[in-house]
Amino acid sequence: MSITTETRRLYEKLQHVGWSKDECETYAPLTLEINQLKKEQDAIILAHSYQSPDIVYGVADFVGDSYGLSKIAAKHKAQKIIFCSVHFMAETAKILSPEKEVLVPTRAGCSLADSISAEDVKKLKEKHPGVPVACYVNTTAEVKAESDVCVTSSNVLQIIEDLPSNEVIFIPDKYMADYIKRHTKKNIITWDGVCVVHEEFTSASIQAVREQYPGVEILVHPECSSSVIDEADMVGSTSQMLDHVKDSKEKQFMIVSECGLADRVKAEVPKKKVVGACSMCPYMKSIQLKDILIALKSPREDQIISLTPDIVQKSKACLDKMFEMTQN
Repeated sequence: MSITTETRRLYEKLQHVGWSKDECETYAPLTLEINQLKKEQDAIILAHSYQSPDIVYGVADFVGDSYGLSKIAAKHKAQKIIFCSVHFMAETAKILSPEKEVLVPTRAGCSLADSISAEDVKKLKEKHPGVPVACYVNTTAEVKAESDVCVTSSNVLQIIEDLPSNEVIFIPDKYMADYIKRHTKKNIITWDGVCVVHEEFTSASIQAVREQYPGVEILVHPECSSSVIDEADMVGSTSQMLDHVKDSKEKQFMIVSECGLADRVKAEVPKKKVVGACSMCPYMKSIQLKDILIALKSPREDQIISLTPDIVQKSKACLDKMFEMTQN
């Protein structure tokens, strides 16, 4: 494939998110080289929806939520996984595919995952003996290893309700804990973690968008505060929000989440209009095409996901419990 052909391909994908042909031409040599190398190495590239458009539409083989991507990696025949995400997400892929080589372009952190440690979980369990621990998927492998069951934003309410206990320790997102409390009579013991992306949104900013765009649908992630969720027409995970936009008869939406999701709507559903401000994740956006190229050519030690067998075993049990509890 020539630079001209690759530029045209990128432009067809990225014009709806405001990229010019000149910008696409600048990125074309990198995307060409990356796509060639991954074929030669029997590798696949996974990209979380919050990644930048050049990664999502330039080199990614699969795009979506963290746990869904990890399941794809586990089922795929490829033995090398490049996970364009924050670090804990690549850890999850390694947990589900311990025999595969899993690489992360940069050792990007996460405000939620970094808010709690395995020692913190141990102390919580000592303080509340016998109470099951449900951890959000946005946690490190070590934290999952100390928890009883993992949850995602799409299955958290079902799992909390189905746990055989009137009390549940939910970690680490305090806003998602508030969301859970609205939908259960159980006593939810919480932690003080927050997502820096979703914490930025306010009810006042959403009300201003409603006034400016009558009829707009407000789609909100459950990592947002209660006052923001009160303004929502729909609350759901990133994949649920994207599916809702595609299926809805409405034409205007405010995506109360990371800017990458708004970019996906613009690129994949160009007839629908995204209004209002989004919020950018500094961790997700720290990954660049050049980092992916390094991971393919000569990975640094910090790009290689390595977990001890003990952590893999214990954290996988936590993830397997989620899978078991969500089977129909």
